[in-house]
Amino acid sequence: MSFFNFGKKSKIGIDIGTASVKIAQLAKESGRFKLENYGLFELEAIESALSMPGQAGVNPADYQLDQHLAWGIKETLRKSKITAKDVVASIPSFNTFSTVIKMPYLSEQDIAKTIPYEARKYIPIPLDQVVLDWSIIDVAPPGAGQILAQPPVVDKPPTVDVYIVAVPRDETSRYQNIMKQAGLNLKALELENSALIRALVGNDQSSIAIINIGGRSTSILIVEKGFERVSHNYEVGGFEISKAIARALNVSLKRAEELKRGGSRGENSEMIAAAMSSLVDLIVFETQKTIHNYEDLKKTKIAKVILIGGLANMPKFVEYFTGKLGLAVSLGNPLARIVYPPTLEKLKTELNSTFAIALGLAMREF
Repeated sequence: MSFFNFGKKSKIGIDIGTASVKIAQLAKESGRFKLENYGLFELEAIESALSMPGQAGVNPADYQLDQHLAWGIKETLRKSKITAKDVVASIPSFNTFSTVIKMPYLSEQDIAKTIPYEARKYIPIPLDQVVLDWSIIDVAPPGAGQILAQPPVVDKPPTVDVYIVAVPRDETSRYQNIMKQAGLNLKALELENSALIRALVGNDQSSIAIINIGGRSTSILIVEKGFERVSHNYEVGGFEISKAIARALNVSLKRAEELKRGGSRGENSEMIAAAMSSLVDLIVFETQKTIHNYEDLKKTKIAKVILIGGLANMPKFVEYFTGKLGLAVSLGNPLARIVYPPTLEKLKTELNSTFAIALGLAMREF
């Protein structure tokens, strides 16, 4: 998809998440991507700045927050010694509208004319307030997937699945302004799910579930033939789990974060596991429900489940998730198609889980 192109090729991917901003710089050599640099900064510093006298009640889209985001990006670039200026940035899924619709397939020109009328059925705001994009993701011949009592009518057109995405225009302008304030050239905006699919799935055409456990929420994504088919966000993430540990042990959030990363080993391990289990079980339950609903609707089976996010690195987390889900689960590995220095081998697991979206953005071709 040529989604929100603002120029030529970019070498930097910037993932503005709910808890941190991740930046990855890639170059391409001999047909392979090479990791040149990366950096991260926590949004806690921005939240502290906005809680100062006179800053209370600042809306996430307000200019003041955008100034702090631009400052944080500039500082991260400086400290990480990232010199490239061309950027592909992610836009969170909760700020967008996306769906897959089925239509008769006559020609791309006819589809292009029809899309705006169809999109009105699914997009809750006026179309003149959004940037609209679409892509054909699958064409099925007449009668495909059905048991027919009679041969299909020859002159009946095939059907086509079309992936539609809409982003509010004020959001695209906001991200352009943030990057401009940071001294960068925004070449494209892309949905974070699209970047995640590029980083983790590549050319795999099978049905795949991706569970991305972020700081504030968990995204459950069903991918088929390389495109998003279903996406659900749930307000349970690493931060909620840290709060549960803090309450159970009567410790600070900072200490709870340290204990969480240690997993079920050491002091108070049973209490930590008990505090975490109910929330992790909720994520598993929502994953099961999403997968089963998709399998029942599409009469297919999910071939694999990929787990991503900082929480996935906890000791025995994948094993616990696998046992509860009842399906084989693996950790996402975006570095599988990227060359990186041997000195980063010890950080590979952390980079895979934390920088997956940023790496996928930087891998985007034009």
